[in-house]
Amino acid sequence: MTPTPNHAQALPQRAGATIINGPWPTYAQFRGLPERERWTLYELAKAGRQAMEDNGFEMAESYDAFVRRVCAELDL
Repeated sequence: MTPTPNHAQALPQRAGATIINGPWPTYAQFRGLPERERWTLYELAKAGRQAMEDNGFEMAESYDAFVRRVCAELDL
């Protein structure tokens, strides 16, 4: 069964932007790595998000919320 979209809950978007609902991906599985590697993953997460935004995607999760979530998941 295909769910019927609720247009009253539609997210605002820039013209032509595709909104990515999140949080996506999760980094919690890397929490046990040494701190140096976790900081590297944090930088990769930020670069990945920036690359998607540069290609026209808009994240439903604000940048500040993204940073807080990734830092919490990586225990940074």
